[in-house]
Amino acid sequence: MSEKVLTRAEVPESSTWNLEHLFLTEEDWAAELEAVRQSAGEVTKFKGRLGESASVLLDCLNAHESVIERARKVGTYAHLRQTEDGTNPDNQARSAKSGDVLTTLSSEFTFIDSEILELEDGTIERYLREEPELAVFERSLKLLLGRKPYSLSPETEKVLASLSEVHGAPYRVYLRGKLADMTFDDVTVDGSEYPVSFATYETDYEMNPDTELRRSSFASFSRGLHAYRNTFAEAYAAEVKRQVVMSRTRGYESVTDMLLQPQQVTQEMYAAILDTIQSELAPHMRKYAELKKKVLGLDTLYYCDLKAPLDPEYSPSITYEEACRTIQDALGVLGEEYGEIVEAAFTQRWVDHASNVGKSTGAFCSSTYGSHSYILMSWSDNMRGAFTLAHEVGHAGHLMLAARYQQMVNSRPSMYFIEAPSTMNELLLAEHLRSQSEDKRLRRWVIMQLLNTYYHNFITHLLEGELQRRVYDRAMNDQAITAKVLGDLKGDVLSSFWGDALELTEDAKLTWMRQPHYYMGLYPYTYSAGLTLSTNVMQIIREEGQPAVDRWLEVLKAGGSKTPLELAKMAGVDMSDPAAIRKAVEYVGSLVGELCELFEEEA
Repeated sequence: MSEKVLTRAEVPESSTWNLEHLFLTEEDWAAELEAVRQSAGEVTKFKGRLGESASVLLDCLNAHESVIERARKVGTYAHLRQTEDGTNPDNQARSAKSGDVLTTLSSEFTFIDSEILELEDGTIERYLREEPELAVFERSLKLLLGRKPYSLSPETEKVLASLSEVHGAPYRVYLRGKLADMTFDDVTVDGSEYPVSFATYETDYEMNPDTELRRSSFASFSRGLHAYRNTFAEAYAAEVKRQVVMSRTRGYESVTDMLLQPQQVTQEMYAAILDTIQSELAPHMRKYAELKKKVLGLDTLYYCDLKAPLDPEYSPSITYEEACRTIQDALGVLGEEYGEIVEAAFTQRWVDHASNVGKSTGAFCSSTYGSHSYILMSWSDNMRGAFTLAHEVGHAGHLMLAARYQQMVNSRPSMYFIEAPSTMNELLLAEHLRSQSEDKRLRRWVIMQLLNTYYHNFITHLLEGELQRRVYDRAMNDQAITAKVLGDLKGDVLSSFWGDALELTEDAKLTWMRQPHYYMGLYPYTYSAGLTLSTNVMQIIREEGQPAVDRWLEVLKAGGSKTPLELAKMAGVDMSDPAAIRKAVEYVGSLVGELCELFEEEA
């Protein structure tokens, strides 16, 4: 019988993160929150003066960075507390307090961008020549100047910034419903009762070899989602409307243009990822689905069967501690400096891997400049969890290296690139596991782990991206976004990709309710962009060895100091060429083909 879902107070401390590395006590956090609130004057004293000289602008930008670094640390602490248990009213209150202060600062500091944009043409270029220390801000200043045609009056920008908490309300409504209010019925299988939650379903039951448990838990999970479909649809519709209104107010041709601009990505690059992978990967994945149906002995393959293991008897459980050791070994190729970051993550409680009521679902890595990273996930004793952990450690290693070698303004790369270092770690883990033996069954198992990675990024998140594209197109034409519309759109996206290989049910159409990424701009498709890049780089590493690894480490250290295309080219990949996407898809196809052959040999 499955154990009950624990409360936060009941989970072992060793499975939680140590937030004392941020603030020793709640009192320390509250004191710093107030100090940060009062520090606004350190920046606002430059208001109205940025046209005086290059040195004044430099002093202002440095002061701004200093305050923002402290503010983000305060905000990170509140955010992490909220995600570890969204049902805790203290966590909710702390998050609200932090949000109020950060919103106030954001509003007060809008004068910086406004005054820079109001300078005469050529002024910034002259400042850069006159003040060498401004060079570190050159890239961010030029990106800002690129937004000049879409900027509003200083007064309007300040008002919009002051409303950031309001603008974030749709996402918070979604999270409150998902983490604090939504409940699911327990299920009974073979006389045993199993509690269902977001975490237990997505980390355990969805990949369970027991077909009855997998399907009955999905039914319970779907009933819980169904009860909130109209509320979640209203929240998402409000988020979409907000983005559409802002794009029109600022004068963008479309909401997609507005959301792609900070990613430094063209419409062509965006469409190439969505179109190429969907059209060219679908035949391979339909073949994989048919294999799964055959091996599992199913008359019908449903959406909830897609993650069922093909060889559960050769998928031994792995403890969190064992996974940490395996990941460290796998990432040893990245050298001592990177390895020290990984070791610290696993030994100094950077990772919260407990499962408890109210905990945020999925997994993420929170990296705040000036502090070490924190990783959230819910551990289940399977290798998929190890790949997820390696993925999040990839974010930590990347952003901590970037912080060591770049000033804060240049530490974080474009969202288009952000998933490449994390997916690279998953590929390195697979390479390591495969190197352990020539056994065909082991190789088959490793391929299945790799296909889980591609399923997550090239299918789950990519099809989220396709849904986003259709939703934004609809919204730009002033068409309503409702629960029925979202369900129908998601159903169309799934059926277009899977075809006859999958029998689509109404429950599967509720998948749009599961991910928070829809509230994060055009984020979902970037998982596929990142994995496309890492797949290409991994193949280069196989061919060249250490020189390719060394180039990759330099890319990580470059942080956000270059565009995503420049970072990719540093690693030896041209992401502006659709051939790179096709090469990655062909690799996935080769994995599916090899897996089918290995199962046929056994038959």
